[in-house]
Amino acid sequence: MFDLHKFDFSDEEIRKAAAENRLLSMEIEFSRACNYHCPYCYAAEENPEADELPSGKLNSAIFQAAELGARKIVILGGEPLLYNRLEEKIRMITTLGMGAEIFTNSSLVTPHLAEFFFRHGCRVVVKFNSLNPEIQDSMTGEKGSLPVLLKAIKTLQKAGYTIPGMLCGASVICSENFDGVLELWKYMRENNIQPYFEMLTPQGRLLKNKHLLVPKQRVRELFDKIASLDQSFGHHWMPQPPLVGGQCFRHTYSCVVNARGEVKPCVGVDIVIGRLDEKPLKEILAQSKVIRDLKNYRNTMKGACRTCEKAESCYGCRGAAYQVTGDYLASDPFCWHNPDGCDSL
Repeated sequence: MFDLHKFDFSDEEIRKAAAENRLLSMEIEFSRACNYHCPYCYAAEENPEADELPSGKLNSAIFQAAELGARKIVILGGEPLLYNRLEEKIRMITTLGMGAEIFTNSSLVTPHLAEFFFRHGCRVVVKFNSLNPEIQDSMTGEKGSLPVLLKAIKTLQKAGYTIPGMLCGASVICSENFDGVLELWKYMRENNIQPYFEMLTPQGRLLKNKHLLVPKQRVRELFDKIASLDQSFGHHWMPQPPLVGGQCFRHTYSCVVNARGEVKPCVGVDIVIGRLDEKPLKEILAQSKVIRDLKNYRNTMKGACRTCEKAESCYGCRGAAYQVTGDYLASDPFCWHNPDGCDSL
């Protein structure tokens, strides 16, 4: 039932998709409505409920992504489970042969939804920042969020989410949860939850909560500790930002469509490169200088990121570079390999 090939891509598949101007994935916001108040949320705005992608435009975006070769649709928010046509759209995605990857705070997971997601081969990514109830509440802005999350995980696992790689836990590394990150990583590995841990991108609500940022050398030490711990679970990787145990080249094979129908390179590089009601997605991506620059990063990158010994396998966080410097090709300011970087805003 589950086809992990739809969700994870090899380096060769990424290079080939970039060379052929194809997509491997597309991230999309069905709606900005949310019932949590995470202090680091990139999408936080006044009255986010006003933003919901009309059903016809949403359908069009999904069809166009499939035509461009996408193997998965990543459903963002807001909180996707608040969207009242979620099941309909997931059926559409899977009927087109793609996988649906859903990022959720888990507060609205029910046995029915868990079973529906499992039947349709969805990957579910729950927001999971701490095993400490007070810290988890602080990171969600809601009281009692940890018991709700743990109950949702049990509900998903009862529905069949015990297959490695299909239930994931998304966590940000910040000053609030820093001391418990190793414990949380171990918990996820022991419970067949794939960890999605990452550094913060300075935008949205985080700009009012700058105390959450952690000095990059401390982050580096934590990455090293996680890498050492993960070897005991049979996972071997070299620590590099912004993802723990992974790398980000999403600009070479993906894009974001937000709840207003605007197309952007990613949630961090939030430059509007086109609108779906004005041009087809294929034309928007093909004509975007930003996308061309990012796909040609070996020649366009600047500063320490261009000369770094890891330049063939990493270009840092383009979102952090853009949000801090205004230049999406600048060196990642929060990377510990960048001598001219920074620790704060």
